Amino acid sequence: MVKILLNGCNGKMGRVVTEAINNFKNISIVAGIDKNKESYSSYPVFENIDQCNVSVDVILDFSRKEALSSLLQYAKSKNTPIVLCTTGYTEEDIDLINECSKHIPIFRSANMSIGVNVVNNILRNISSSLYKNFDIEVIEKHHNQKVDAPSGTALLLAHTIQETIKEPTDIIYGREGNKKREHKEIGVHAIRGGSIVGDHDIIFAGSGEVIEISHKAISREVFAVGAINACEFILNKPHGIYNMDHMLNLSK
Repeated sequence: MVKILLNGCNGKMGRVVTEAINNFKNISIVAGIDKNKESYSSYPVFENIDQCNVSVDVILDFSRKEALSSLLQYAKSKNTPIVLCTTGYTEEDIDLINECSKHIPIFRSANMSIGVNVVNNILRNISSSLYKNFDIEVIEKHHNQKVDAPSGTALLLAHTIQETIKEPTDIIYGREGNKKREHKEIGVHAIRGGSIVGDHDIIFAGSGEVIEISHKAISREVFAVGAINACEFILNKPHGIYNMDHMLNLSK
C-alpha cells in the first residue's frame, strides 16, 4: 500500500484527491497538511508539515507556492519523493526544486491531466513546421478564484512551442495599444470567470485557414487521477526531476 501525505488536503483540489483516492486499491492518504485543520476524511490533518508524525511513502502537494520551501526541506530530511502540482513558481523556486532533485525524486507538472500533456506533445511535434505560415496564440480560461495568470499550463504550452521553433520568438502576455502584431510573437491570454475548471486553446492562424487545438477539463477529477498516478510512478525512482512525459512515455 502506497501511503500519501497530502499537502493542501482541505482545499478544492485536496478534497477532490481525497475522494478520487477511493478508486485506487493500492494507494491511500494517511495524513494531510492544511491550515484549516478541520478533517473531511478519516486521516489526521496537521497545521504544518513539521507536526506530521505519520510514516509516508510520498508527499503530494496541491497548495500554494509559499509552501514549497518547507515541503522540500521535509522531503529531503525524510528522503521522501514528492509530487508538486502547484503552479506560479518563481525562478528562485525552480532553482530550489532543481537543487533538491539532486537528493530526492521530484515529480513536477504544470498540469496533471493526461490530455493536456498529449496536447503538449503534439505541439512539440508540429509547431516548428507550422510557424512559417501561421501566427500562434494561446488562450486559457479558468474560474474566478484562480490566483496566478496566465496559468501554468498556458506557460507550459507556450514555452513548448517556443522551444521547438529555431527562429527567435517573443511570448506576449495579452495585447493592447495600436501596435501591429509581429509574426515572431506568441500571444498568451488569460480569462477568469465563473466556475470554469480549465480550458486551453492553441490557435495557428494562417492565410485562409485556422488550425485550433483545444483541451477542456470537465471535472477537477482528471487532475486528481493524474496526481495519484504520479505518486505511484515516482515511488522508488532515483533522485531527479520527473514529469508527465516520463509517466506517459512521451519523452524523446
